[in-house]
Amino acid sequence: MLSDKWLLKNVGALLAWNSSIFRLNHLPKCSFRPVRMASNNILNHSLRACNIESRGALIVLEGLDRCGKTSQSSRLVSYMEGLGHSVELWRFPDRTTNVGQMISSYLLNQSELDDRTIHLLFSANRWEKRSMMETKLKAGTTLIVDRYSYSGVAFSSAKGVDLEWCKAPEIGLLAPDLVLYLDMPPEKAAERGGYGDERYERLEFQKKVAQCYQILHDPSWKMVDACQSMEDVQKQLQEIVLDHVLACQKGKPLSLLWSC
Repeated sequence: MLSDKWLLKNVGALLAWNSSIFRLNHLPKCSFRPVRMASNNILNHSLRACNIESRGALIVLEGLDRCGKTSQSSRLVSYMEGLGHSVELWRFPDRTTNVGQMISSYLLNQSELDDRTIHLLFSANRWEKRSMMETKLKAGTTLIVDRYSYSGVAFSSAKGVDLEWCKAPEIGLLAPDLVLYLDMPPEKAAERGGYGDERYERLEFQKKVAQCYQILHDPSWKMVDACQSMEDVQKQLQEIVLDHVLACQKGKPLSLLWSC
């Protein structure tokens, strides 16, 4: 088993290698025989055929601490299972791995790490699940993911770490088909039970995180008012998610996060 000391020493190099490999070598898993004088219609049809395989959807829930992500993620899984879909609930950080255990210790204030070191550990935690994630999606399983790369970048940049530096180790991970941002004022989230148990659950810091999240907003995001009743939020999420799951079943291709 790899030691914590070895992981801390080498995690940056491993992430840089992973990210470079995907940027340079991630090519479509399709091949074409060169055909002389092929018409544009034939070529276009062949290109479309590469990406029509049905697959699961990558659905990510993001938001401030205590905004309801974990509860709504579980409810979404139950809803999709009830409709007969193959679906799994994932959470980041995954605290069951060696890297995840180091992150858990840090979040519970049991250890101290440099801001850049912990950021790279969070990223490594996502990378160690990347291959399994792609396999599950291609096999038709939809993944409901409680936090993803956006959290890592938002929280680290809220500490003052350069935003582009924070995004760099995430390049090459799979891009979500949908990001559901549970929008709740930091002051409201701070009123919820258990607030303050972990390192980042501090009101002033959460305000900075909220600002960083807004910078990361892209077309894959859907904003949902998390101040509504749990039932109303649940209903809205169900309606949004189902459309995206069906689109992936019809052959929407996978893409990479921040690859352009």
